[in-house]
Amino acid sequence: MSPGVAGGTGGAELSASGQTYLKTVYGLGEWDTEAVTTGALAAKLGVSPASATAMVRKLVERGLLDHPPYGAVSLTSTGRARALGVVRRHRLLETFLVRELGYGWDQVHEEAARLEHTVSDLFVERLDRLLGHPAADPHGDPIPDAAGHLRLPAAVRLDRAPAGPAVVVRVSDANAETLRACSAAGLLPGATLDAGAHPLTAAQSAAVWVEPQETLR
Repeated sequence: MSPGVAGGTGGAELSASGQTYLKTVYGLGEWDTEAVTTGALAAKLGVSPASATAMVRKLVERGLLDHPPYGAVSLTSTGRARALGVVRRHRLLETFLVRELGYGWDQVHEEAARLEHTVSDLFVERLDRLLGHPAADPHGDPIPDAAGHLRLPAAVRLDRAPAGPAVVVRVSDANAETLRACSAAGLLPGATLDAGAHPLTAAQSAAVWVEPQETLR
């Protein structure tokens, strides 16, 4: 069973909004070391700071988030399990939409965000089996397994990578235009490039994570 989405780990069922907040807290910290704030949550989710603060408070009361006064928002161990359950659903759904239904990788984020709150745990596990237990979604984000385990590759942002050969590991799905630009340039996960010479803008390269390949020099 996927960890704690509609029950399971962490007690009573979470609302779709609560699930989204946990997933977003996890996502904001997955590839970035900056502290997660209520302001960052509000900006990411397109809600007011007051709304974000109120929901964070509710999730703190349920033991799913920590938020000390004037401090960063973080997941408790229970909250992390719940968040990873939602992340697993979302990334498997994105993979299914691209592989089986012919969606573009720039079209799947919002679709998966709607579906992730409606499908059952059984559906998710059958989907995982159908897809052959993929390790990552179409954007290169790792998919947690049924126990909530995942492995983040050793990668750096393209705009911070040393010049030389590198392999694309992940492209953020936050901006559809960036995804289309990467597609046009052939910069999909698994592609090789010279980190010091590529066609992307500075903003676009900040959304791409690569693994420098010293052995290819």
